[in-house]
Amino acid sequence: MLIVERYLLRTAATAFATGLVVLTGVIWITQALRQIDLLTSKGQTILIFFAMTGLALPSLVAVIAPVALFAGVLYTLNKLNGDSELVVMAAAGVSPARLMRPMALLSVAVFAIVAIVYVQVLPWSFGAVENLTSFIRADFISNFARPGAFSELVTGFVFHYRERTPDGALRGVFMQDRRDLAHPTTYIAEAGKTFDKDGSSYLELSKGVLLRPQSVGDSAMVTFDDYTIDLSQFSHVINGVKRPRERSTVELMAPDRKDLANPALAGHIRSELLDRLASPLYALVAGLIAFAALGDPRTTRQGRGLAIGGAILAFVVVRMLGITATTLTVSVPSAALFAWAIPIGAILGSLAMIFRRRSSPAPLRIQSASRT
Repeated sequence: MLIVERYLLRTAATAFATGLVVLTGVIWITQALRQIDLLTSKGQTILIFFAMTGLALPSLVAVIAPVALFAGVLYTLNKLNGDSELVVMAAAGVSPARLMRPMALLSVAVFAIVAIVYVQVLPWSFGAVENLTSFIRADFISNFARPGAFSELVTGFVFHYRERTPDGALRGVFMQDRRDLAHPTTYIAEAGKTFDKDGSSYLELSKGVLLRPQSVGDSAMVTFDDYTIDLSQFSHVINGVKRPRERSTVELMAPDRKDLANPALAGHIRSELLDRLASPLYALVAGLIAFAALGDPRTTRQGRGLAIGGAILAFVVVRMLGITATTLTVSVPSAALFAWAIPIGAILGSLAMIFRRRSSPAPLRIQSASRT
């Protein structure tokens, strides 16, 4: 690799890394602020807070990396042209292929990183977030409820206790379960304590009553000395079925027959698999569109605002069309063709534009540059 190629690669890579870190940091902070209730209302430790928010980083990197690459290539080429370095390189005989090679190499590297994140890292991070959320909800008495407060764990379920003793026991427990409006249940107990068994959390109530309405104006009251409630029922599980985004790529490629029997679930599995495989291509699209727009040396008189604006518009339109096609695949399987055709078409179109411009006579470009 020539010195000039290493210089271009280093400049573009630095701009890309800076943009990725800044954009990811800003968006991560906004997401972290939305999870601040883990430290307040849910009483979680700072480690749980950072674990929950940190697991969102892979999804942010997957989305932001192509955007950061696009901005980094635009910035690099615009800076080099503004300093007349592109003009000097062209006048010195540096071929267009050598100018494009560092940007293409960086685009391929970003493509590989994004592909690994989509195929391997994202399913793991989504699964870890789900497990952590289930843990927080299942152990809600120690992580959620507060003495003297009426805490609503889920819609229709209220929990209250008067105080907690030094040994961890609860005094003055009140629970009302109205998730099933036809059969609401109220628990009142003098004491209670939590314990874990076989990986599940339980609440054992002592010396209390259970109230359950039987008819209008009439309720059944059952007294008990001990009553145990399984707290795992409050975990966020939907019919015991893993959501498509939490499944590994291998599981999406070979789904269970029961999953395929459900048209809605089968559609989401198809869309998720397509999104993981096609989305990394937009890293190549970002680098090539940016180079197609600003890869030619131009004088300062010619300006680059229109080219930059056109490149931004083109990239946004292509990415939005890709997202639309992937979403449409849920209900229309044939839309998968467009999900592949859009990024591949953008790549081929950018390459055609790049090499068509490179076929124009070099003396004209240099002569134009010498007028500055």
